[in-house]
Formats: sequence, structure tokens, C-alpha cells
Amino acid sequence: MMTLWRHKLELLVNDRWLVFVCAMWVQSVAGVGYLFGGSMSPAIKTSLGYNQKQIALLGVAKNLGDAVGFVSGALSEVSPSWVVLLVGATQNLFGYGVVWLVVTGQLPNLPLWMLFVAIFVGTNGETYYNTASLVSCIHNFPESRGPVVGILKGFSGLSGAILTQVYLMFNPSHDSSVILMVALGPPVVVLALLFIVRPVERSCRTNLRSDDLRFLAICGFCVVLAVYLLGLLVLQSVFDMTQTIITTSGAILVIFMVVPVLVPFSSVFISGNNVTSVKPEEGTSNVDQHEARTLIERSDRPPEKKRAPCIGEDFTLLQALGQADFWLIFMSLVLGVGSGITIIDNLGQICYSLGYSNTKIFVSLISISNFLGRVAGGYFSELIIRKLSLPRTLAMSVVQAIMSLGLIYYAIDWPGKIYVVTIVIGMGYGAHWAIAPASVSDIFGLKSFGSLYNFQITALPIGSFVFSGVIASNIYDYYARKQAGPTTETESLVCTGSVCYSVTCSLMSMLCLMAMVLSLSVVYRTRKFYLRLHHRVSKT
Repeated sequence: MMTLWRHKLELLVNDRWLVFVCAMWVQSVAGVGYLFGGSMSPAIKTSLGYNQKQIALLGVAKNLGDAVGFVSGALSEVSPSWVVLLVGATQNLFGYGVVWLVVTGQLPNLPLWMLFVAIFVGTNGETYYNTASLVSCIHNFPESRGPVVGILKGFSGLSGAILTQVYLMFNPSHDSSVILMVALGPPVVVLALLFIVRPVERSCRTNLRSDDLRFLAICGFCVVLAVYLLGLLVLQSVFDMTQTIITTSGAILVIFMVVPVLVPFSSVFISGNNVTSVKPEEGTSNVDQHEARTLIERSDRPPEKKRAPCIGEDFTLLQALGQADFWLIFMSLVLGVGSGITIIDNLGQICYSLGYSNTKIFVSLISISNFLGRVAGGYFSELIIRKLSLPRTLAMSVVQAIMSLGLIYYAIDWPGKIYVVTIVIGMGYGAHWAIAPASVSDIFGLKSFGSLYNFQITALPIGSFVFSGVIASNIYDYYARKQAGPTTETESLVCTGSVCYSVTCSLMSMLCLMAMVLSLSVVYRTRKFYLRLHHRVSKT
């Protein structure tokens, strides 16, 4: 009996579903940057006496740290996952540890540029968490890349709300405590899961039906978690809740987070999974059967000079940069997420311009919509491949068309426009981060996925700078000056009415249509590859 239980525990530790659930936990603490604007920056500003421009500069450091992931991507190609996670945890601890020591006066005041570097380093740890989690799980579930990416990216987007609720449980006495939690909390979670989140060898036979049921169970859990968090955030914004209620609700959230571990337990102890899973050797990739068969077929060709990889094979980042499909997906991502982040970055100002004083409800709503969009986008894109034999990027074009309609709804000034644009843009923006990485892994392979994914992330700061920082801000200032008349106080100008962002929404709607055209061009160019891929999967 003891031998059987020992064998089951060994299977559990090496089960790919346990890896997936642990990766979800890593992702749930991987969004420390989301806490900067609402929680950390006020503490830094008050303690160090910074002005808003200095805080804005530190916000740039946070954004850069979250977007520059080339090192983590390159490291994932030559090192095991635990090394990637360890580097990320070290950066997270060091960067925000320094910020906390300075804010609490335990270190002397540092120059602004040194705090800039510290926040960049601390936030950059996120990229290592994201890379290790996504690379490991996509290797473990190559036949279900959409749901995997969607769920993991969903928890990354929801991590700000999760960390905030855990933080409130401890009834902190000083605002700087949130910086200490950001410095210590994620590294502790990551170090506890350091050797579990990794690629594992799968059994020879994969039961897609049972896998689909498990993914559906996890997606159902995600919906319940999102509804619970949304309700909690709305209640906290409307009522003054006692510390006892806050602690109890936080404890319930922690229990919710533990529930998904039932999936790998059922896989091993209930489903009778008796196939031992072994960690693959260094330098080998976890390629599923239909991919391996394709490679074998191609190896039967007579030897030739070293040729460039074909669609579906493993590309390096440099090789992918020479492909039109890669740039079409990237530019579609820039336009799509750029339009989405413009609304997200300006949501508070949009609410004020329409006369809403309580913006927390809409911020919570767009955060939850973002989470659900990532989960639903990944699942929807997988159905398009399996059921319709069509390219995954078709899902992205559908999402972009819906985003365009939502933005036009706001521009026309129809009733309830703030709710429509909040939900539609939140879900559309989130869906991009599930569909685009999975599409790139389909077309350009898994070997360099870490580098390919981290290059894609740069679409976010590009879109944010051009569409939000330049276009939306200048249009807002134009109408604010027009409403105020001649004035010298340009910094205090405030725009009111739907006109403040209606032109911006019209422009973003056209950009989403342009993104849709680019996505559809990838659909046309890759349709034969996905058709062959579907036939191979259906035969295995």
C-alpha cells in the first residue's frame, strides 16, 4: 500500500496538470506592476515628497520593466525553468526591496534615477515569471495552446486584484507595507513552486476529451472567481467594510485559489493515471506526436544544404523577424492592444468627462472583463482550429471587429456607452494576449517561444505611447482648450462631455478595423497549414 501511494505521489509531482495549476498560482502574483499606480506610487510620493512628474517618470520605469523581456526569453532557451524563475524572484526582491528600504527611511534617499532603475529591475521580474510559466505549459499542452495561454495570461491580468485583497487581509498600518508585500510575496510563492513549474514528458496517448473536460472545469472556476472578485470590489467601493469582513472575504479568495489543485489530484488518484511522467533531458523539446511525425516525414527527403524552417517548424527569433506572417501578427497586435490600452489608460478621465465621480466600479469592471477575455479568447481560438479547421488568427479578427463596434457605440453617444465600451474593450484587449502568443507558437514553433513571446510584448508600450500618449491626450487637450476659451493654465484644463473621447474612439475603431484586415491576411496565408494541422491532430 505504501509503495502504491509513493508511486501516486511521484505521478502527482510530475503530472502536467499540477504544473499547470502551479503556473496559475505563479501568474496570480506575476502582475506586481498593476499595483503601482493605485497603491505604491501614493506611498512613494508621500514619503519622498515627489511631484507628479517624478512619479510619472517612475511609472515609465514600471512600464519598461513589464515590457522588456528579451533577457528572460533568451534565458528560457538555454536554461531550465527553475533558473528563469529564480532570476525573476531575485530581481523582484532586490528591486522592490530597495524601494521599500528607501521609502521607510532605512536607506538614505537615493537619486531619482536610482529609484527608476530599482523599479525597472523589480517589475522586470514579472517577465521571468510569465516566460517560465507559458513556455513550460505550452510544451506540456501543445494540443491545447489556446486555453493554456488564455488562462495563464488571465491570472496575470487578475493578479493586481488578488494581491490587493490578500494585502488588505493583514490590515496594514502604513501605506509602505504594500511595497514590502510586493517585494516579498511573489518571490515566496515562486520559490515554493520553483521545481514544479517546468516541462514534463507526457504519456504517449493523450485523451483530448478528458483534457477538454478538465480545461472546462478550470474555465468554470475562472468565471466563479471573476464574479466573486467583481462583487467583492463593488461592495468595497460602495460600503465601508469592517476588517473582519475583509479578512473573511480574503480567506475565501485564498480557498478559491487552492481549489484548482483538485484537477491534478483527480487526474492521478481518481482517473487511474498510471503512466509515469519524467522531466525531459536538457536540450530536448517536448514535441507532440503529430509534430514528431511531420518532422520524420521531412527527414526522409534527400539531404540538402541547411534550409530555412517552414511554417509550423521551430524558428529562432531572427528567422521569425524575416517572415511576413510574424510582422502581420505583430502589427495587428499593436493596433488592437494599442486601441484597448488607450481606453484602459484613460478610463478614469473618460468617466469624469461623463460625470461619473466613482471610477472604481468601472476600473474593477474592465479588470474582470480583461481576465474573462483572456480565458474566453484562448478557448474560442482553440475551437476555431478543432471544429472549423481554420487559422487561430481568425479569432483575433473577430475580436477586433467586436472592439470596433464597441468603440463606434461610444462615438455615436448611445445610451449606456460607458458600460458597453468598458466591457467590450476589456474583453477584447484581454483576448489579444491569449490568441496572439498561441498563434505565434503554432506558426513559428515552440523552441524559441520565450523570445518570440517577449518580442510580442513590445506591442503594448508602442501602442500605449502612440495612441494614448500622443493621439488621445492631444485630442482631449484640444477640446478642453476649446471649452475653456483663452487661458494660460494649460495643466488645469478639464474637458467635459462625450466629445472629449468620441473622436478618439472613432479613430480607435478604424484602427481596430485595420488590425482586423491584417489578421485576416494571416488567416489567408496560413489556411493550408492549419488545415493540414487539423487533419494530423484528428488522426492521432
